[in-house]
Amino acid sequence: MSNAAAEPTREEVDSMQGPAVVEFGASWCPHCIRVQPAIAEAMARHPDVRHLKIEDGKGRRLGRSFHVKLWPTLIFMNNGDEVTRLVRPTELEPIIDALDEID
Repeated sequence: MSNAAAEPTREEVDSMQGPAVVEFGASWCPHCIRVQPAIAEAMARHPDVRHLKIEDGKGRRLGRSFHVKLWPTLIFMNNGDEVTRLVRPTELEPIIDALDEID
């Protein structure tokens, strides 16, 4: 997960061009840790999709601006627009399906 200093602003995320996945979570979160292999495998199938891992938590503005309540939350975007999101995914297939929607 990236540190707070590297966290992009909402404006920067909204202005990203092309497909991107914004992953909100925490390095200590067991749900986040458990799904990392599936996320890595799915992302490997879509090497041109930007993947931003955002360390989320109390007082973190970016997560609040996306109304993130549970971790991990994966937001699939294209040209700065949210296409779909997965909240606390546990399997590979839904992640691949969502990536297919944006790439």
